[in-house]
Amino acid sequence: MTVHLAVYDTFADWETGHATAWLARTGHPVRTVGPAADKPVTSIGGLRVLPELALDELRPEDSELLVLPGADLWDTGDDLTPFARKAREFLAAGVPVAAICGATAGLAREGLLDDRKHTSAVSFYLAATGYAGGGNYVDTDAVTDGDLITAGPTEPVAFAREVLGRLGAFEGARLDAWYRLFHDSDPAAYEELNS
Repeated sequence: MTVHLAVYDTFADWETGHATAWLARTGHPVRTVGPAADKPVTSIGGLRVLPELALDELRPEDSELLVLPGADLWDTGDDLTPFARKAREFLAAGVPVAAICGATAGLAREGLLDDRKHTSAVSFYLAATGYAGGGNYVDTDAVTDGDLITAGPTEPVAFAREVLGRLGAFEGARLDAWYRLFHDSDPAAYEELNS
């Protein structure tokens, strides 16, 4: 199975790097999916990416996870609404979705956070979308509720921890060691991770 990383103009390239790199290193191939397969997109950092797959070609049954990074476009119009709709399709099929930063607002607008525990940058950011899930907001670094993972923009390592754990790339003490190494810079965790 393949992990699908959504890419679109203004996507926040730093938010998903830990997750995708370590998924790929542990046998979970990552493919990019964009609005079109033949049109490059440009990240906030200026990286140009040519998506491998168009969003309308993506099927939940061909994927083990859809990753949605933040992007300026989540807050400036409806350009990314098709990605939120695809997330709905994934969740309905029982395939996990991981959303960070602005992508959480897209999921909120789509109604996907109304009945699930979730987090984001801050609660009032999501409240501004008019969603009905404020009572399920958790003020923490990252949240997993069944097949949905959410995190705020300052938590790419906590986001990756949840993703890696959900897909079984690392588990238990190894997952804890990975997090301590990359989040806390704990040198003892390096030995634990590689033993």
